[in-house]
Amino acid sequence: MRKLTISALLAMGLLAVAGQAAASPTCTKEPQSKWLPEAQMRAKIAKMGYTVKVFQISGSCYEIYGRAKDGKKAEVYFNPVTGEIVRNNEDD
Repeated sequence: MRKLTISALLAMGLLAVAGQAAASPTCTKEPQSKWLPEAQMRAKIAKMGYTVKVFQISGSCYEIYGRAKDGKKAEVYFNPVTGEIVRNNEDD
């Protein structure tokens, strides 16, 4: 019984660490009133060559799921004030 409890606690700890690693980054500390409007941000993202399937707010970031100009799947986090890429995850 004791081994089962220790194993369960270890598993929960590993899941917590994995969840933190997958969490969105901190993109800005500015209030939303200073963020670029969604339409302006979408235009900026399109200019970068991304095709957007999903556009959302994730924490302090604008986040998209879509495709990069080379056709790879993309999950990208943007600073909503400057429009700069903060994190870019692209897959085949």
